[in-house]
Amino acid sequence: MFRLYLRFYLALLGSLVLLGLAASLLMMRFAGSPMEQVGVTVGRVVQNMLPPAHAPASEQQAALGRLASGLDADFTLFAKDGTVSAVVGSPLSMPRTRHFRPLTFGHGQDSTLSSVQLADGRLLVVRMPIDFAAARLNFHFLVIFAALAIGLAAFPVVRQLARRLERLQRGVDSLGAGDLAARVAVEGRDEVARLAESFNRAAARIEQLIQANRSMLANASHELRTPLARIRLAVEMLKVSADPKAKAGLEQDIAELDDLVDEILLASRLDTVAQVEVREEIDLLALAAEECARYDEVQLEGEHVKMQGDARLLRRLVRNLLENAKRHGVPPTQVRLQQSGETATLKVWDGGPGPASSEFEQLFTPFYRRPDHRHGTGNGLGLSLVRQIARRHGGDAKCILMEGRSGFCVTLRG
Repeated sequence: MFRLYLRFYLALLGSLVLLGLAASLLMMRFAGSPMEQVGVTVGRVVQNMLPPAHAPASEQQAALGRLASGLDADFTLFAKDGTVSAVVGSPLSMPRTRHFRPLTFGHGQDSTLSSVQLADGRLLVVRMPIDFAAARLNFHFLVIFAALAIGLAAFPVVRQLARRLERLQRGVDSLGAGDLAARVAVEGRDEVARLAESFNRAAARIEQLIQANRSMLANASHELRTPLARIRLAVEMLKVSADPKAKAGLEQDIAELDDLVDEILLASRLDTVAQVEVREEIDLLALAAEECARYDEVQLEGEHVKMQGDARLLRRLVRNLLENAKRHGVPPTQVRLQQSGETATLKVWDGGPGPASSEFEQLFTPFYRRPDHRHGTGNGLGLSLVRQIARRHGGDAKCILMEGRSGFCVTLRG
C-alpha cells in the first residue's frame, strides 16, 4: 500500500534531488575541475614569463609590460610582502585572498577582476573589461527556476490530497444533513482512501439500520392492525353470543399479537447491541433437545457442544427454526449439531421442497413472507431474529441445500 507519509517523504526527496542537481550544474558551470586547473596553469605561465622575485624593479616592470602588451587591461604585480613590484595601467589594490579568482564582478561597466598566486609568493592582479553580468543573472535565474520547479512539483500532490479531503467533508455534511445515500469516491490506496471506505461503510450501515427501523415500524403497524381488527370484531360478537369457538379464536389472536410485540421488542434490542449481554456456559445439544421435545416428528442428532452465550437467545434461535419448519415445511424435521474447533454448526431441514434459491437471502428480511397458501400464520420476524442472534454470538445464519433439499445452517462461536 502506498502510504500517505511516503508520498510526502518522496515529494520532499524529489525536491531535494532537484535542488541538488541545480547546485551541481552551477558548480560544474562556474567551479568545476577545469576552472580549478586554470589557476595552476595561468600561475605557471605567468611565472615563466616574469623574471625572478629578486630581479630589479625595472626588469619586472618591462616583463609585465610585455605580458600586458595588446591587452586593454590593468595589471599590478605584488611582492610576497604585499608591496607593489610593477604596474601596467591603473594601479589595483591587494585582494583579501591570495589565490586564483577567475570571476569577480564590479559596478557600472562590468569588469572581471582576477588574481593569480605565483609559486614564489608574488601575486598578479588583473582587471579586464568583460561583460560578465549575464553570469550573475543566470545564477539568479537558476535559483528561481529551482524554487518554481519545487513548488510546481509539490502543488499537484497537495492539491489532490486537499481535494479528496474536501469531497470527504462534503459527504459527511450531506450525511449529517439527512442524505442517507451520501457516499464519497474512493481514490488511491492510502489513508485517505481507507477513510473514505470507512465512511462509506458507516453510511451504508446507518442507512440500512434506519431503513430497517422504518420498514419494521411500517410493517409492524400493518401487522398489528389485522389481529386488532379481529379482536375488535370478536369483542362485538361476544356482546351477543359467548361462542366458545369465537373465544378460542380471540385467545389465538391475542397470543399472536403478544408474540409479535415480543419479537419486535427483541429485534429492536438486538439492533442496539453488538455483543450478547449475558454469557454463561451452555450445552447446545441439551438445549436443542429441550426445544425439539416441544414439537412432533423432530429428529435430533449430534454431539455435545459447550460454548459461552446467552441461553435465552439461543433457545429462541432453535425455537424459531423449528417453528418455521413446522409452519412451512413437511415432517419430519431434521436437526443436526456439529462442532469444528471453536465453531458450532446447527443445521435444520425438513422433508418439504423448501424455498427457491433466489429466495434464500430474502427469508432473513424482517416481515418477509413466502407466497404460501397453505399456512398464513407467522409474522415474518422469526428467521430475521435467528440471524441477529447468530451474529451476536460471532456466527451467522444462511439458507443452504441439505441432502437435495433446502435447509438452514447456523454457525456460532463462543
